[in-house]
Amino acid sequence: MVGPRAWVGGIFSRSSNKKFEGIKHLEYTPTQIQEERLQRLKERLGVPFDENCIDHLEALKALWHMSFPDIEFQGLISEQWKEMGWQGSNPSTDFRGCGFLSLENLLYFARNYPATFHRLLLKKSGQRALWEYPFAAAGVNITFMLIQMLELYSERPRCLPGINFVKLLGEDEDAFDILYCVAFAMLDAQWLAMHASYMEFNEVVQVSRTQLERELSLEDVQSIHDLPAHNMLLYLSAAAPAYY
Repeated sequence: MVGPRAWVGGIFSRSSNKKFEGIKHLEYTPTQIQEERLQRLKERLGVPFDENCIDHLEALKALWHMSFPDIEFQGLISEQWKEMGWQGSNPSTDFRGCGFLSLENLLYFARNYPATFHRLLLKKSGQRALWEYPFAAAGVNITFMLIQMLELYSERPRCLPGINFVKLLGEDEDAFDILYCVAFAMLDAQWLAMHASYMEFNEVVQVSRTQLERELSLEDVQSIHDLPAHNMLLYLSAAAPAYY
């Protein structure tokens, strides 16, 4: 069930200024490859979703076809978008918080972990709430949460999770997109574990963020695939066949 349009903006405003306890500020000088990849990621942050850009519109259309391959596409502005969990009939309005990156993240999830993507999209796992979180809008909020958590709007991250992420980025340029998929799987698992419903979504986001910060602070994490929560993503991918 999709809530009011203010739902996304409300989560942005609550989460963006929150100070998380136990995060120490440190100094770290990235290697050349880490710096180059970090800058490329930051360039992606600055790309707004453009309704007049053919590539952006085709990406949005591709997301629909990967989400509901058996349902006829009715157009870029249609009430059917609400079935994916957008706030209204025009999903481009929901991208204002994070721009094109949030659409890229959803596409990466659908292409690389299709079984998990559809398991979460269609709410197939666990005992669900009567008033569920909107899938697509939640995805935009996860992108925003990661940007804030990793301090990507800063010149350089100074918190341990952010610094360690830069190191992981040096090992795998897809580290942010993979972390997004991990975060989405973790959020849904927390949602189920907490028996949460719509109005508790903010709390679920905060709990998920705290857990990700802890995992990104572990000393033995040398690759994005070493995150304990990455195993959950792989498990969900193997637990059910992809929806085609």
